[in-house]
Amino acid sequence: MGTYQYKARDKAGKPVEGIMAADSDKTVAGKLEEMGYIPLTIAPVKAEQQIRRFFSRFKGVKYSDLNMFTRLLFTLQKAGLPILSSLNALGEQMTNKTLKETIGHVARDVEAGSPLSSAMERYPHIFSGLYISMVRSGEASGRLPEILERLAVLGEHDEKVRSQVKSAMKYPVIIVTGMIIGFLVLVTLVIPRFEALYSQFTTALPLPTRILLGVNFLVSRLWWLLIAFVWGAIFLIKKMIHTQRGTFWWDNIKLKLPIFGPLLLKLIMARFCRITATLMSSGVPILQILDLVSETVGNAIVAGAIEAIKKSVNEGSGMLGPMRESGLFPAVVTQMVAAGEETGKLDDLLLHIADYYDSEIGYTIDNFVSLIEPILIFVLGVGVLFMALGVFLPMWSLMDLFK
Repeated sequence: MGTYQYKARDKAGKPVEGIMAADSDKTVAGKLEEMGYIPLTIAPVKAEQQIRRFFSRFKGVKYSDLNMFTRLLFTLQKAGLPILSSLNALGEQMTNKTLKETIGHVARDVEAGSPLSSAMERYPHIFSGLYISMVRSGEASGRLPEILERLAVLGEHDEKVRSQVKSAMKYPVIIVTGMIIGFLVLVTLVIPRFEALYSQFTTALPLPTRILLGVNFLVSRLWWLLIAFVWGAIFLIKKMIHTQRGTFWWDNIKLKLPIFGPLLLKLIMARFCRITATLMSSGVPILQILDLVSETVGNAIVAGAIEAIKKSVNEGSGMLGPMRESGLFPAVVTQMVAAGEETGKLDDLLLHIADYYDSEIGYTIDNFVSLIEPILIFVLGVGVLFMALGVFLPMWSLMDLFK
């Protein structure tokens, strides 16, 4: 399958251009005609253009930008504005260049008769499968404004949780970064000044000093080897993690880490419950919901458990059995699911669990900060003591010799 750039005209004679992935230029022409366009030129995209286009994705559409678009689209739809007019208006307002261009392409496809969900589906790096499925459900049920509001609430909630986690990580990152910078300054600037003095010692240098001198030698003279080793290690680890076996191994470790593991599981449970509840109340079929949720939880171990749940539901056995067998879903989740399956109010109960986990996440993050602070202070103190001993122990030995 290749990538083709096309130029065409719509029924009104307005010029349209864009990018499409297809098997051949004839396939592109056929798709354009189905959309109501008259093809003018179709040409394969060159390799360097594809590379530039690929990396342009990382210039990025932030969560906040997409959430703002969704919220504004909901507002305009609720006010009764036609979808095409809404897209054109929002395309002019968006400040993010990538999102602005994407909305323009989506608007042109909608103008040519394509449903909104199908038009968005052509841009998977912007609109997730979850997003598209909910929009499609809203189109099918005639409740698009309501579904867009739920999408906006879901996106804003995700952004809030991400912000909480980032804020909690700022303090540890600053402390650890400061320690690393301080250590490198000591090793590269301070230790070399004393190296000539230390070389005159006839007795063995203290262990901390020998370690600092060894690190100084490595950083100052074998820096290229150090960089090659670090990059090689990162490359191999990433390569391993991206294999199926490596992904399962790494995701399993993350769930078992002290402090981080329980927090990660709460984040996953909150996301699982909230997305499932939102999709169920939006009318998305349960098997499709489980497919989408397994793709969005961000953990292969939990995704595997969700696949087992999907298989059980497909066989008519319900969600509860595989949930309990997996050992991943806490009792509060399985109990609520059992009650929800009996009463037929599973979406409401899952939403309550999501709210419960949200409050738990807040408490856990606060406790994490209060717990990590004394640990970091202790580690910082040990590091400073080690560096001070490495510098001053030989001096004290020298003073003893003069005595």
